[in-house]
Order: sequence, then C-alpha cells, then structure tokens
Amino acid sequence: MERWPALELASTIRHDGDGGVADDLATVEGATRWIQERSAADLVADEPLRLDLIELRQAVRALFARAVSPAPASPADAHRLMPAAEATARLNAAAAREPVAPQLDWPDEGVPAVRLLSDETAPSIRLLGALARDAINFLSGPQRTQLRSCTAPRCVRYFIKSHGRQEWCKPSCGNRARAARHYRRQRGEDGGAPS
Repeated sequence: MERWPALELASTIRHDGDGGVADDLATVEGATRWIQERSAADLVADEPLRLDLIELRQAVRALFARAVSPAPASPADAHRLMPAAEATARLNAAAAREPVAPQLDWPDEGVPAVRLLSDETAPSIRLLGALARDAINFLSGPQRTQLRSCTAPRCVRYFIKSHGRQEWCKPSCGNRARAARHYRRQRGEDGGAPS
C-alpha cells in the first residue's frame, strides 16, 4: 500500500474515540512522537517546528477540502478553512524552503530512477520541504480523484478510496455510520420518541 505523508499529516487531526477531536500536534512532545514514528530521523520538534507543521497541515487540509468538493469537507475544519489561494501559497512556500535538484541514477543493469538532492542541513527544513513536496505531488496526481472525507459520525479524516463502494476511512467508522443510520431509522419509525 502506498504511503502519502501529506495524508498522514492531515490525519494528525482525528476522532479521539470519545466523541471529540484529538490533535497529534497539540504539543511539542506529540509533534516529536509523530515525526519519529514516520521517519528514521531522531528529529526532536521545538515550538517553531510544531507551529510550522500546524500551518502546513492547515494548508493541506484546506486543499484537500477543495479536492473533495462538491462533497463536504471534513467537519473538523470545514467552518474555518483558509482560502485556497492562501493555502496554495503556504504549501509552495514550504516546498521552496528546501531547494532540491533531481538527479538521475541509471545503473548498468536496471531501471533509471530519480532522487532528489539537497544541500539543506537543517532537518526541520528538510522535513517541511518533503511534506510540502509530497502534498504537491499528491494533489497534482491521479490519487487526488480518489480522495474522500470520511462521512462517519464524528470522523474528521480524509482517506484514499481504494474500492468502488468504500464510504469510510476504516471499518470502525463504517460500523459507527451504520449504527447511527439504524438509530435514526428506529427513531423515525416510532415517531421520534426514544426507545
């Protein structure tokens, strides 16, 4: 299964299991944990990096909301999305902070491959640049058409639709949506009175 770091960044806002929303980047410790779980680097976040990650996440989520339109955006931020032009500018600025040059590798026996080289020494700039480039590649690629906002009650995630009938990001969201639909049907059948 293909990994999309930009989708993982957007998913740092998630349902907390108790009817609320959790933010994995709410603290420096949480940001450090998220970074280290997704990379081999031992990068330790500080407050400026945490704030940069949140700003990048806001831009990514705003552009994800635009990508899923006319379907509804995630309810976590649908009421406070930044304008698409501002989100695009923030994303592009984050990508531009780390200048990279593509390099072609063509082994004698094998397939040519491209890798990006950078002279940037600051791990935080490299992280932000990589996340921004991934978001740009994601949003300009074919997978954008499969991006969805989970419609399960209380879920705030975006996900890649992997098959034709998929409506939710994970099975537990499907169970919650079916239970809510059943509850609404039961209330509708008996005139709205609680059972």
